[in-house]
Amino acid sequence: MRTKQKRQVCVLLPNKRHLDCTVRVKARGREVLNSVLKQVGVSDLQVFGLAVLRDNEYLFLELDQKLSKYFGRRWSRGSTTVPFIIFLRVQYYVEHGLLILSSKVQQLYYAELRQKVLLSQSCHQEALFFQLAASALQAEVGDLEQKDGDEEEGEEGGHRRYFLPEDYFPSWVIKRRGRDYLLQHCPVLHGELRGVSRSRAVLQFIKEASSLQDGPVTFYRMRQEKKELRSSILLGVAVKGVHIYQGVEGKLCLLYDFSWTDIERFTFQGSRFEIAAVGSLCVPKLVYYTHSAFHSRHILKHLSDSHRHHINTRDAHEYMQQLEDMRATQFCREAYICDTAGLRQRLQSSSLTSSMSDCSAAAETNTAWYKEEEEEEEEEDEGSVTEFELHIDEPEEVFVDNPAEVSWLAELVHGVSVDGPLVLPSSWAAVTMEMKQVLRRRADEGVSVD
Repeated sequence: MRTKQKRQVCVLLPNKRHLDCTVRVKARGREVLNSVLKQVGVSDLQVFGLAVLRDNEYLFLELDQKLSKYFGRRWSRGSTTVPFIIFLRVQYYVEHGLLILSSKVQQLYYAELRQKVLLSQSCHQEALFFQLAASALQAEVGDLEQKDGDEEEGEEGGHRRYFLPEDYFPSWVIKRRGRDYLLQHCPVLHGELRGVSRSRAVLQFIKEASSLQDGPVTFYRMRQEKKELRSSILLGVAVKGVHIYQGVEGKLCLLYDFSWTDIERFTFQGSRFEIAAVGSLCVPKLVYYTHSAFHSRHILKHLSDSHRHHINTRDAHEYMQQLEDMRATQFCREAYICDTAGLRQRLQSSSLTSSMSDCSAAAETNTAWYKEEEEEEEEEDEGSVTEFELHIDEPEEVFVDNPAEVSWLAELVHGVSVDGPLVLPSSWAAVTMEMKQVLRRRADEGVSVD
């Protein structure tokens, strides 16, 4: 009887490894997450979430929901030997790899981006794929070896076969340029990165991939009409907002590119999903249809959480961009340090802690989200409307009573890896004063802290 109360769960990682978990039949998503954290050896996965594949689409688990909610009757009568599949996937994309505190998590993030680059259809960004391939080769192979003799002959002859184009370029690039072309010219770009450390090359790849149109985006398929047989609309959840594409003759055409400030609210009723832009854009209310109410609720939850993550990290993103801009000016070290005085004053006056304030008011979801239902068909018949409104303006008051609300920034400031225990600073003011120094040091070193 005891074995019948257990289920085998296989968690697939972005680096093609898998983790085996044994959980109770009444287990919730958090039980699987705790097992993953223990096996990976970190205390926080930061940007990752657990997802299931449903109707050929990844949906992120609500960790407080029972796993039976996602696997249905199969879970109840499931075998103790045949595992149920769960995926570890990026839930929140970032523009700067240094904001991922653990090197282990950073490597998983890099691995997923690598796969997304190979599946990209951004044909208008062809040059970017050569840069990405060079950065990936530097991260995985290291410095390109130079043989004795004629340098040009070494590049075109001795070094042209040390990688497979299929491992670094989308299939359409290979078809357009040919394998010989890639084998001849990619090593030249790789060679230009000589001396760049592998960890720095990973960060460079993450930075470059952030500008790929369909790279750091989570896509959800939708229909324009409820009775359509095929989904022609793709809703993409990105770092700074939402992209909406339409499939036309096998190609994706961008219809709308909304930043978070462009969106007034999302609303769903059953499988009906509505997007209302702010009035100044003069965009009509957009109405699409998901696979089911189950999909709509999970998409809505992901949108809500992504917006909150954007609010919580945007100051750190802006600071990292300022550091990069300052480095681009190629000032000497003394001038670089001196010029940060104005930046320090700006950071203190704007208060980085404001981004960690309670954003729960920004995401209003129906309490029925947490109510368990036996059948998905009952969800469809409920007819209730759940609305989520985005409030970009942050409240003036800062809430720091709950350490959980400030843990992410505290770790970032004090250089503590999430692989180890977190020790919060005694003074919150110390966080805002020291953050610039830690971010600058990490930007100079180009490594995450374990």
